[in-house]
This record gives sequence, structure tokens and C-alpha cells, in this order.
Amino acid sequence: MTETAPATIPDSLDAKLPPSSKLLPKKSLVLRFGKWIQPKTNRWIARSSRIPDIPVYDDPPATFPWVKLLEDNWEVIRAEAAAVLQDLESVPPLATISPDHRRIAPAGRWRSFFLVGYRYRDEENCRRCPRTAALVAQVPGLNSAFFSVLVPDTQLPSHTGVSKSFLTCHLGLQVPRESEKCRMRVVDRWLEWREGKCLVFDDVYNHEVRNDSDETRIVLLVQFKRPVGPIGWLVGNLFLEGVRRSRFVQDARRGIARWRDDHAALQRP
Repeated sequence: MTETAPATIPDSLDAKLPPSSKLLPKKSLVLRFGKWIQPKTNRWIARSSRIPDIPVYDDPPATFPWVKLLEDNWEVIRAEAAAVLQDLESVPPLATISPDHRRIAPAGRWRSFFLVGYRYRDEENCRRCPRTAALVAQVPGLNSAFFSVLVPDTQLPSHTGVSKSFLTCHLGLQVPRESEKCRMRVVDRWLEWREGKCLVFDDVYNHEVRNDSDETRIVLLVQFKRPVGPIGWLVGNLFLEGVRRSRFVQDARRGIARWRDDHAALQRP
């Protein structure tokens, strides 16, 4: 893949802000309730899981047959990613569009090109990446899908995900040549991405990401529902529907719309 080197990060105060919990908006009563009930729902979902409740799945295609579809078409996906990520300044930073990610996302350095977010399709982005959109639409229980871009010298500190209701898949599209300098830790294991191969893990387990190289890392990040029994299905769907309607997700949707409008305004003569 032609190196889609990151555009120059703006030399502004905002661009230099480190991740911090002080930048997070105050939690509403609904979000505080969700935080309280989250570990309880995760225990019910884990007990109902039809696959092992483990941090990392070492042979993803054996457990999730659809993974092979993504791996077989990775060059198609990579080509569409290269086309839409040529100008990274047109791709919103996650910390900008989603205030709740400011605890872990250094401003301007972790960028996301969304196709689907919590089952909300970004129709404009899907039109720009039609083959990728068609491929991820075949993932059973698709929750989210986006190109995740980590520019050089960026670290995402230790954090945990929202719910055991879904698992996370990373398809490597552009991996720094010095792969040992670009890694992800899940619990006590350090993992490296490989171009054309998927990593599948449970992001409720503690994990962190580091790109200490001088190249940009790009993956297709897919969140999908964990195979569970009836109790896990009911509990997980109720919890995820609450998250989908929460400020956490709705703020991000509004943030993407604002970013798109602001960027379009800057492009006008």
C-alpha cells in the first residue's frame, strides 16, 4: 500500500493536548446507571457465551468463518482506505468527534473514518467505500466498522471497552515496517498486526496500543456481536440499545456531522 503519511498535525494548543479524564463531559444519570450495571451485564453475557470467554482468539477464521472473507479481500479494502485517507486532515480525530474518548485519545493523533457506528450507517462514507461497506455488511451481528488510523509516535493508554456483548476484529491494512514498534497489549500479551490478517479480541479486557514507529498504522476495525445463548442475547441487546441511544453515541454522531460541515466550509473558495 502506498504510504498514506499523516498530514501535518496542526501546531495548536488543542493538537498538543494529551489524553485526560479532565476533558470528559460530566456523566448523565443514565450513563452513571449504565456504568453501575455494566459489570453485572458482562457477567451474564460471559456465562451465556457460546465461545470461550478469553482475551484473544488465536485462530480467528476457525472461530469466526466470516473473517476469511475480509482476509481474502483485504487488498480491495486497503485500496479504498488509501483513497479516502490520502488527506488525513479531512478525517476526524476520535477525541474531537467523541468527547468520551478524550481520556485515551491524544488530540489529532487517532483518527477514524466511520462506515458504521453502533449500527448507524454513514451513507456518504459507505458510498465512497462501496466494496468495503458491502463486505462488512456480511459480518454477523455487525455493530461498528471503521478505518482506524494511528499516526507515528502515538500511544493509547490502558483502557477497557464497553460491553462483552461484542468482540473486536482488526484487519491489518498498513503496518509499519518495524512491526515490533507498533503493537497492542491485551492483558499480558503483546500482539503485532500483519497486513491482510485479522486479530480478534475482547476489548473489555485491559489493553493498550502503541505506535512508536515513524509510520502510520491503519486497520479496519470491526465490532460484532458475541455468539451467546438466550439470556446473554436478551441482556446484551438491552444494554447495547441503551448505549446506542445514549449521549456517548449520539455525541459522536453529532460530532461527525459538525466535523463534516466545518471541513466542507474550509474547502469553499
